[in-house]
Amino acid sequence: MSGAGNRYVVVPTVTVLAVIKNRLGGAKKGHQLLKKKADALNMRFRQILRRILETKEKMGVSLRESNFALTEAKYTAGDSVKHTIVDSVKEASVRVAARQDNVAGVKVPVFERNDLAGSQEKNTELFGLSKGGQKVSGAKESFQRTVDLMIELASLQCAFVTLDEAIKTTNRRVNALEHTIIPKLENTILYIKGELDELEREEFFRLKKIQGKKQEAKERQEKEDAAKAAAQQNGGAPLVDPFAMAAAAPDLLSGVGQADADLIF
Repeated sequence: MSGAGNRYVVVPTVTVLAVIKNRLGGAKKGHQLLKKKADALNMRFRQILRRILETKEKMGVSLRESNFALTEAKYTAGDSVKHTIVDSVKEASVRVAARQDNVAGVKVPVFERNDLAGSQEKNTELFGLSKGGQKVSGAKESFQRTVDLMIELASLQCAFVTLDEAIKTTNRRVNALEHTIIPKLENTILYIKGELDELEREEFFRLKKIQGKKQEAKERQEKEDAAKAAAQQNGGAPLVDPFAMAAAAPDLLSGVGQADADLIF
């Protein structure tokens, strides 16, 4: 059959046809669900992309303001304040906690700030106590906002990459179902239906021939029965064909020159 390469190799039976139809229904339902999932992922992907652009713009402004505030703090409090701050820091007070967000079945990482509260925060309040304390505090707050933007940007970037991979995978599955699996199943169903119709026509032709043979045998039996019934009505004597008797009679001309036993002279 033509187009056999674009279908599955199966035995054309009614049971296989039912199985293939169930598979086709499942493939179409899965295609619809994956299509909806791809649309949801694309919508969330565009939202994250827009937030990334906005956060990057804010990040640039915040970094510029933070560096300017740091320059002001150094100028006001002097370079010695840098060593004081470095010596007083024992461990990082800014911590980042990670959790997962579910977007259409895709696990997207989300980063959140989780600071440590303790004596270290109290020590930072004494920075620049002699001079420039206000500028130091302003620089600290500016860099805190910058760190918040960096954490948000990192979360958005990770979600962006994760959703990009999920969208590619989902689109590959959608295309495989739409252009490969579903057409193959449909062609297989058409092939099985065609083969079943051909078998049905062959069976119909065979039954018709058998019925014709039976009809011929029945008619021949009826003729024989009619002949036997006619012979019984004639007294039991078999019917003699006069033409057959004439053909069996001797030829008068064939006996010329032979002696007849009944003649005396």
